Amino acid sequence: MKTLPIESVLPQLKEALRTHACAVLVAQPGAGKTTQVPLALLQETWLHNQKILMLEPRRLAARAAARYMSRLLGEAVGQTIGYRVKNDTCVGPSTRIEVITEGVLTRMLQTDPALEGVGIVIFDEFHERSLHADLGLALSRQSQMLLREDLRILIMSATIEAEPVADMLDGAPIIQSEGRAYPVTTHYLNSKQEEKLEITVVRSIRQALQMDAGSLLVFLPGAAEIHRVAGSLAALQLGKEVEIAPLYGNLAQEAQDRALTPSLPGHRKVVLATSIAETSLTVEGVTVVIDSGLMRVPRFSPRTGMTRLTTVPVSAASADQRRGRAGRLGPGVCYRLWTETEQRQLAPSSTPEIREADLAPLALELAAWGVTDPAELVWLDLPPSAAYQQARELLVQLGALHEDGGLTPHGKRVAALGLHPRLAHMVLQAIPLELGALACELAVMLSERDILASARGRDADVRTRIEVLWRAAQGEQRADVDFGLCRRITAEAKGVMQSLGIRSGEQRASASGLLLAFAYPDRVAQRRSTGRFLLSSGRGAVLPELQELSNARYLVAAELDDNGAESRIFLAAPVQEEDLLQAFGDRLLQEQEVLWDSAAGAVKARQRLRLGAIILKEKPLQEPNPDLLVQALITGIRAESLELLSWSRSARQLQERVIFLHHSHAGEWPDMREEALLEALEDWLAPHLYGMTSKGALGRLNLTNILEEMLTWEQRRWLDDWAPTHIQVPSGSRIPVDYSVAESPTLSVRLQEMFGLADTPRIAKGRVPLTLHLLSPAQRPVQVTKDLASFWREAYFEVKKDLKGRYPKHYWPDDPMAAMPTNRAKPRV
Repeated sequence: MKTLPIESVLPQLKEALRTHACAVLVAQPGAGKTTQVPLALLQETWLHNQKILMLEPRRLAARAAARYMSRLLGEAVGQTIGYRVKNDTCVGPSTRIEVITEGVLTRMLQTDPALEGVGIVIFDEFHERSLHADLGLALSRQSQMLLREDLRILIMSATIEAEPVADMLDGAPIIQSEGRAYPVTTHYLNSKQEEKLEITVVRSIRQALQMDAGSLLVFLPGAAEIHRVAGSLAALQLGKEVEIAPLYGNLAQEAQDRALTPSLPGHRKVVLATSIAETSLTVEGVTVVIDSGLMRVPRFSPRTGMTRLTTVPVSAASADQRRGRAGRLGPGVCYRLWTETEQRQLAPSSTPEIREADLAPLALELAAWGVTDPAELVWLDLPPSAAYQQARELLVQLGALHEDGGLTPHGKRVAALGLHPRLAHMVLQAIPLELGALACELAVMLSERDILASARGRDADVRTRIEVLWRAAQGEQRADVDFGLCRRITAEAKGVMQSLGIRSGEQRASASGLLLAFAYPDRVAQRRSTGRFLLSSGRGAVLPELQELSNARYLVAAELDDNGAESRIFLAAPVQEEDLLQAFGDRLLQEQEVLWDSAAGAVKARQRLRLGAIILKEKPLQEPNPDLLVQALITGIRAESLELLSWSRSARQLQERVIFLHHSHAGEWPDMREEALLEALEDWLAPHLYGMTSKGALGRLNLTNILEEMLTWEQRRWLDDWAPTHIQVPSGSRIPVDYSVAESPTLSVRLQEMFGLADTPRIAKGRVPLTLHLLSPAQRPVQVTKDLASFWREAYFEVKKDLKGRYPKHYWPDDPMAAMPTNRAKPRV
């Protein structure tokens, strides 16, 4: 048996774990760390015959690692070596090494925080930084510090930056192991390709089959691209000696094994894989890698509360991992389907999932652990506060958390199910309605990819999928259905049903909408127009194509994106209004809406029953709250300005006089400028609005009296003295004062009526001179002045010449100060 590179550092690793509680092992791909390290630690004295738990990021890798180690020991899986993955366990009473997926570790820790009987927890391929891996490490670390000083933690990875991890583990020793990799020749595209990805991939596969020897490992973003490429290759008839083998996480076990086993002598294999084949798994016989440079990752948007799968470029570290797969057996070749310029632009490493994931499952797990603030634990990356707060708010809405973050009894049941909190809540709510079996099927189906991917967009109806699932269980075949996936969904749903004691009963696909409403209360949607909806969260949504659901009055969106102003709905089911009333009876908001209707010029009062942003019921409100009526009127006045009121001449004059006094600081006078009055409507106008509902009623208000009430008793007494409405001029006429310009009140008077007056009239107790507009007999201004004496001395004689020529019949004396003032053409004798 050939020696693996990891074997040279195993003594150093053993010594590190004898003297330290934690260690970090960095070993290049192909070094053998996944299979050799657990076996090497089995006989360590500090283990005391306890178990080794090794975490793998994926179910496929966990099963493969357990089978390979069992073969090395000459045993069957389930003896010394076993595995636990979701809905599949193979362990026995003598099992010492359990290869598990990360969610399983979380369940084990929640059940037994001390992990009794476990000597070490190994986190393999930790560089992938999945959400469960970060959570598992945080919980294991706290268990180690508080409950189990003897528990060991080992972090293993090929590409991770070891120093930050070692620092998190209190300066844990770092062991480095070089892999055994042969040189790999790397080819790039000469220019960026504008054609479809599948066309470029198929062309590269044909080229590699002609130019290179050995089997091919082709990296594609997801299952959909794998199926399209496989279909195109099948149409090319490459020959019996070339086997096309898909490889992705949800593939049936037999198909996964077929992809991983060596090809027959004289045959070649083309393995079409997702990023699942980057690490841990060894695909036998591969000497050529074709890398699309893309991967599909979930992205959560705190803005919308939605997660969508997004295709993104791989990181430089992932690209190197993929290329390294071609150099395991000997010199290899890697075809990178991007340019060298694009290579230099790749991010160094992938973003940890905790920064971009839906944190509702994490928040629930922490609450079950007894932690309300993530900062109580040690993390490589603390969960983002905005996304974490949004996750807690959702859990409170689902009844899983109290407002203070503590776990409710319902939350304990939700956490125990191991489903996403939304889906677990849905299942538990369905049981009393005798819809538990349907809810279990929905929960598992929504956790997987679409069984009708070919209908995506054209048919978003969840009920269609449920019907297909039931027919598939009865053996009915359809070309557009993934029946392997249907069988797995049915089997997993039965497992959930058994754990809850649910028996299969009458199934009603029509109830899907009600159940989805339990899971997605923020995605209940009301039709705005054909195909367009308003979500209860307040966001818009649209069905991309016209279909039966387009005219549903209400529906619940189970899957949608967060692009643009309106999210596209991919999966949904209709729901009846009476079901919403039943499901959300305690959370519906009864509100009185009293609004100003500008078109009608009146207040409209309605009673509404609301679920978030959508209105379920609405009717006129017979006896609205008087305070709400007044507030609606005030809102209308603010929107349409004070002109909505009926301003008499005296009211406007009073306003202008007080504005002048406020401006001239002649005492503490109220501010009656329009903007100030609009700001203070509640103070001066609101008490007079009770009993009014329309513009017509507002028109009957006596604004003069209302504005006078803003003045104190002393101010009312002083008003005529300080800001008189009229000034008596020498002719005896009472001339109105114009206060429309607060900075300069004006008196417009015929020049002849001012003969004999030496000084400019003043107001505000003599402090403010009036601006005189001296008028001709035709009432046209001939002079504007604030200094009447200066006018008589300097300007009058020039004005006189002009006026005497135009108005010869009028009286134009040589000495205006000695002349008799008159409001006629000439003074009376």
